[in-house]
Amino acid sequence: MPKIIAPLTEMQARKAKPHDKAYRLFDGGGLYLEVTPKGSRIWRMKFRQANGSENVLTFGPYPEITLQNAREKRLEARRLILQGVDPAKLRDATKRRAAEEAANTFEKIAREWYANKVPTWSERTSKNMIQRLEADIFPQIGKLPIAELKHRDVIAALRKIEQRGAAEIAHRMKAVCAQIFSYAIQCGLTDRNLVVDMKDVLKTRRASHFAAIDADELPAFLGVLERNEARMFQPTRIALRLMLLVFVRTSELIETPWSEINLEKGEWIIPWQRMKRGKLTVNPDMTDHHVCLSRQACHLLRELHAITGGGTYLFPNQRDHHKPISNNTLLVALERMGYKGRMTGHGFRALAMSTIKERLGYRHEVVDRQLAHAPKDKVASAYDRAQFLAERHRMMQDWADYIDSVAADVQQK
Repeated sequence: MPKIIAPLTEMQARKAKPHDKAYRLFDGGGLYLEVTPKGSRIWRMKFRQANGSENVLTFGPYPEITLQNAREKRLEARRLILQGVDPAKLRDATKRRAAEEAANTFEKIAREWYANKVPTWSERTSKNMIQRLEADIFPQIGKLPIAELKHRDVIAALRKIEQRGAAEIAHRMKAVCAQIFSYAIQCGLTDRNLVVDMKDVLKTRRASHFAAIDADELPAFLGVLERNEARMFQPTRIALRLMLLVFVRTSELIETPWSEINLEKGEWIIPWQRMKRGKLTVNPDMTDHHVCLSRQACHLLRELHAITGGGTYLFPNQRDHHKPISNNTLLVALERMGYKGRMTGHGFRALAMSTIKERLGYRHEVVDRQLAHAPKDKVASAYDRAQFLAERHRMMQDWADYIDSVAADVQQK
């Protein structure tokens, strides 16, 4: 017959004094108060595991854990045992899970996500991404466990970016955070993507286009460029003229090595790996881009070759000739010309697209292909290569002649 144990009273627990050796005050059902020689009083509970061996649960110190608290914990443990759950194993698993969650901070998971993405990005994208995370996100929420983050934590980080006037960056980092949460869900580290719910927490962005002058403003622009009151160096002026004549993307021009230019044949073919769509990780467009040089563009390249032809790039960096000029060089030049907010590197592409169609009468498809935009399908892509190249050569020469005629009218006035 089991031994009957009289339940403890609150007074017995409160007045328990330390002895030379640790001793126990039993309450029944495996629960007891262990009193140590140093005076600590700890609630513990003995129980038998499914394999018959004895184990002990620790509920915490008295008086922080009262007698009533300890009895409630005993009842919870016994219910688990009746359900076939080992309370000690559940306790250990809970501690382990809590430790893992505490270790899986937002910054740790974000860096894992970043490391997985880096092989699919360009060097510039990779550098910009980690700089943005380290500057704007990690200082705010990086040390917090990703599973414990609340909406308000992420919103506060994003609004801090927005408040300094960087609304576009705030929206971009919101999208980045959404990807990081998605990665965490796939890894089993959190159950919810908080950012998906954040549709209205940032100010709505107005749709905008790159600043660009139109055909009616071209004469004034050519006049400013010719007078060179901004006192730009010759390579910079040539770069602006080439942007006007060939309207490639800014990075495609400034990063061009002389090895791509064949001055004898008057050819410039950009390898597909340097093109925007060639850098895609999924279904990259492996079509080399024919720039289709006009006589005027060839003349400018020969003039430039006399200045920078001994180096690697058409437009070498003044501080390090092994690197090209930065993207900001042309923006600064346009600003010095008085076109800040009115013209950008991308604006030359918009100007050419609209003017060539409206003033020279070329079809949209031909101009679009010269801009290296993506064809709608592979059949269209093959047709473009087969049929548009000769027409594009004519178009580019007509465009250069049109610019010359506008410049001549400016000089006569």
